[in-house]
Amino acid sequence: MKPDQEAVNIRLDAWDFSDAVLLVPEGLEGAEAKAITVLIEETEKRTGIALAVTHEWPADNQPVIVAGTAASLQDMVKDYSVELEKLSLPGKEGYRLLGCKDERTVVLIVGADSRGMLYGIGKFLRKSSLTKQSLQVPANLSISSTPRQSCRGHQLGYRPKTNAYDAWSSAQFEQYIRELAIFGANSIEIMPPRTDDDATGPLMQEDPLKMMIRLSEIIDSYGLDTWVWYPNMAENYADPATIREELLEREEIFSKVPHIHAVFIPGSDPGELEPDLLFEWAAQVAELLQKYHPEAKLWISPQVMSHEPAKWLEGFLANVDKEPEWLGGLVFGPHVDITLPDLRRRIPDKYPIRRYEDITHNFHCQYPVVNWDLAFALTLGRESINPRPLAEKYIHNLLESYAIGNISYSEGINDDVNKFIWSDQDWDSKTEAIETLREFARFFIADAYTEGIAQGLLALEKNWEGPLAVNEGVDQTFNQWRMIEHSAPPEVLNNYRFQMGLLRAYYDAYIKRRLIYETELELEAMDALKSAPSLGALVTLEQAEAALLRAKTHPVAESYRQRCWELADELFKNIGAQLSVTKHQAIALGRGAFMDAIDFPLNDSRWLSAQNAIIREMDNEQDRLNAIDQIVNRTNPGPGGYYDNLGSYKGWQRVDKGKGWENDPGYLESPRMAHGIYLLQTEREIDKSAIPPIASTRHVNTLADTQLTLQYDHLDPGSSYSVKVTYVGDTASELSRDYKVTLSAQAGSVLHENVLVKQGQCTQIESPIPQEAFADGKLRLTFTRVSGFKRLNVSEIWIIRNGAS
Repeated sequence: MKPDQEAVNIRLDAWDFSDAVLLVPEGLEGAEAKAITVLIEETEKRTGIALAVTHEWPADNQPVIVAGTAASLQDMVKDYSVELEKLSLPGKEGYRLLGCKDERTVVLIVGADSRGMLYGIGKFLRKSSLTKQSLQVPANLSISSTPRQSCRGHQLGYRPKTNAYDAWSSAQFEQYIRELAIFGANSIEIMPPRTDDDATGPLMQEDPLKMMIRLSEIIDSYGLDTWVWYPNMAENYADPATIREELLEREEIFSKVPHIHAVFIPGSDPGELEPDLLFEWAAQVAELLQKYHPEAKLWISPQVMSHEPAKWLEGFLANVDKEPEWLGGLVFGPHVDITLPDLRRRIPDKYPIRRYEDITHNFHCQYPVVNWDLAFALTLGRESINPRPLAEKYIHNLLESYAIGNISYSEGINDDVNKFIWSDQDWDSKTEAIETLREFARFFIADAYTEGIAQGLLALEKNWEGPLAVNEGVDQTFNQWRMIEHSAPPEVLNNYRFQMGLLRAYYDAYIKRRLIYETELELEAMDALKSAPSLGALVTLEQAEAALLRAKTHPVAESYRQRCWELADELFKNIGAQLSVTKHQAIALGRGAFMDAIDFPLNDSRWLSAQNAIIREMDNEQDRLNAIDQIVNRTNPGPGGYYDNLGSYKGWQRVDKGKGWENDPGYLESPRMAHGIYLLQTEREIDKSAIPPIASTRHVNTLADTQLTLQYDHLDPGSSYSVKVTYVGDTASELSRDYKVTLSAQAGSVLHENVLVKQGQCTQIESPIPQEAFADGKLRLTFTRVSGFKRLNVSEIWIIRNGAS
């Protein structure tokens, strides 16, 4: 494959600045001087050209790049004032980029202020073609741009829970902060040494407090704002001794960290304070903060993990209505149980809202992947390489008008693409995602592969759409990435951003091959079990087990798997990406270590093998045959009945979608297809009966007080029916996540009520259906969380016809 033709076209329709000089005002200091350093260093990295700096126009007609603020360049660019004035005057943090060509070729980078100067330089770099010994700039460059959102940033936490950041040096952090700034970020959120995590980890190179201080210095050197995410970790904030200890800790940090513009206290996750106490405590923190950082403000979020979120939220909003002077604004993020538009309408106008969007997780999160295939959920898991450019843009734009911007929630490098999409959208939400991806690919990976990589990242997102087994795009995406792999030079192959995309392409293709293969092996195993009455139980059990074992003894696409591990190891070496607990010292499987799940079974082999073992221990042949029959007919509702796995694409059709993803991407008022893979991935005791069928890991989920409604048609009004339901308990936690649920039908029928669903377990209950509930042949089932943890999960439903009434 040859490099992208688009790259050639850019060079043909570009001006050559390979021998340009850089004209800047004298005496630049601080962030303005840093911006010039960014331009020089990032150009030299890619081209090998060291731009010569001058403070006067050269005497010859050598090309010139001019960079500075409008104020500092006023006298230097007066000959171009007429051309500049044709561009609209940018606002705060904005810039103008202008290319002019007469006797000499000139590009003017004119910031409205020091930040605008940095962002103008960033856009210049993103638009230019930077290759070996060549600096090409698009001809007739003419841009005036001002950011739409005033808050644009990302959280970078130095703690072991992250899937990469804890392995970084301060130099790696600085490079990443620089790159975020090049795409328009003006805020970076950091963390104190003590959070809901270990204080240190095996990969951390520096003391956490020293790193926090250093990060604050780095952020300030670029003229950006430093935010601090500071959770409440003590057990009793009503205890005076606890208050003194907590304030002493914060005083040490506030006094030592040189630059803090805002502190964000999450209402929960972690932290479980009641609203009145939370606001009393926050007022004390705010007073201490302003002692050392007089201009800093304290922000707070209505995040809550409480069992009764509505009551907690009511108390929170009542405290906001008191309009405390110390409160800088509110933060909207995960576990906020009111929609962003409703929150904006509910609070006083004086308080801005900043978004704290989860761009890092795939499920059990604020914005899960829509109807994600179970095979991906089981393997790629909650936190994997997850470019979602189109979804992130859509979510951003849908809610943009209700907030001043976003500082995203991130747990590492896996969401790298999403960060740059959000920054670009916060700058200008009219920007198409593909344009951001092109600039991302051109600037970070290779000019010659701009279009291929940009389209390849879009294709990775589409790999996750619809049932995996019939998604032809997965194979096309894989072939496109492999073609780049086979032609790319070493500097591209060793680029961690390219490696991340390539790994996902291999991984997706491998999982699809395994899914198709292992689905067929399960069908063979079930066919064997169906022969038990004629061949005998033990013989068919052996045949079934042999079929399932072929997934290990005769695996498919082993070369794909091997390449995935090679890329994972290279990413650990290059960027500290911890994609494995065993090999890369990741903190847990669910914290980015998706490589450890690459071979997780994609069929029901774990449950079938456990059931086989139980049956073998039976003494009576008839008991064995009866047990096998129960396996074969586990999902069979009998003649005239219905069975649905609500986490499957077929079962999902039963669900009343409510507002749906298009209007409610956080699913605060709509059901969503969800996954409880912890039921399978948790190592169970020797008790084989504790291993559930794979269907239990797929379910429909609703949040807080949102009900779940299902529709069934064509029931026989002259028959009697019962309903059997499998409820799924939420992930086991130190705080109880049990909940109670009631199931009702039309005509006021209550089928069962206050059923207790224990955390981390499946609960199955069967109830008769009153005939008046389906007198017209239609049955409408409504599930309501009555009390307890704020997630309701239903995985399987059987409507069983018991005969004529």
